[in-house]
Amino acid sequence: MIRTVTGDIDSDDLGFTYSHEHLIGAPPAHKRVDEDLVILEESMGLVEAKAAAAVGVRSMYEASAWDYSRNPAALRRISQESGVQIIACGGFNKGEWFDDLLADVTVEELTQRIITDVTVGMDGTDVLAGAIKYGTAYNRITPVEERVLRAAARAHRATGAVLHGHTETGTMALRQLDLLEEEGVDLNRVGIVHLMRNPDPFLHKQIARRGTYLCYDGFAKIKYFPESTRINVLLEVVEAGLADRILIGGDLARKTDLTAYTGGPGLHYIAGEWLPRFRAELAERHYSTADIEELVRLIFVENPKRYFSFTEPY
Repeated sequence: MIRTVTGDIDSDDLGFTYSHEHLIGAPPAHKRVDEDLVILEESMGLVEAKAAAAVGVRSMYEASAWDYSRNPAALRRISQESGVQIIACGGFNKGEWFDDLLADVTVEELTQRIITDVTVGMDGTDVLAGAIKYGTAYNRITPVEERVLRAAARAHRATGAVLHGHTETGTMALRQLDLLEEEGVDLNRVGIVHLMRNPDPFLHKQIARRGTYLCYDGFAKIKYFPESTRINVLLEVVEAGLADRILIGGDLARKTDLTAYTGGPGLHYIAGEWLPRFRAELAERHYSTADIEELVRLIFVENPKRYFSFTEPY
């Protein structure tokens, strides 16, 4: 079973999936120093969702957490109007946004808040979260971030909802996994995000060999790396026999990323532009047509289906 903003669905119905996007989100109001990060217009989110649907996207995980101005009711409306199945984000993002807001909240209180997101509804609505997010800072984990991580782990074990771990520039991933193991988490139920900001295939293989999913994102963000860097890293992981640990999303969270606001690449980019290039590059590397289509299906259909499915509490 997979939990979406319009209700629970059979995992076989998830289809072609983006595994990390933003339709509506922004830093907390008192920390908005970069207006490019403020994407709060529901109408624009709907435009992007429809653009994704037009290139074959059936589902997406919308990763805006409580401290990133999530809007559960708007996500439900966007899903209903666009036809895209949306998995919403329970939990919290990272200390840069939540350290002051959660400074005096205990692990036990945080755990219950996340459980409520998944089982009762987010932010006073009856819209349920389908994944649980936590996050850590650049090259460190703040005390509040560690409390949030432990609360996320406990809420995951209580609900069976998958864990989604933010890293800042791809750092602290292995330490996150160590802390989650201290909490008894099965690392097959964890995905680590933003690893493509640290395109180190040796590190990525270490993470994947612990059973954890590599949530690759940043596609279209050429200011960081060319697409060739991302594809080379991805294929090194594939050729190490770890293709079943790869997920892909854009993490397009700025006005300048989105077509609706500025004419940026937008949510049609991965399926509409990047994927044809990926297929062509695989063909140049002498992958057969059958192997190419099998890999695309694994990354965009089978892996998300497995990752986002709920398990029994444990």
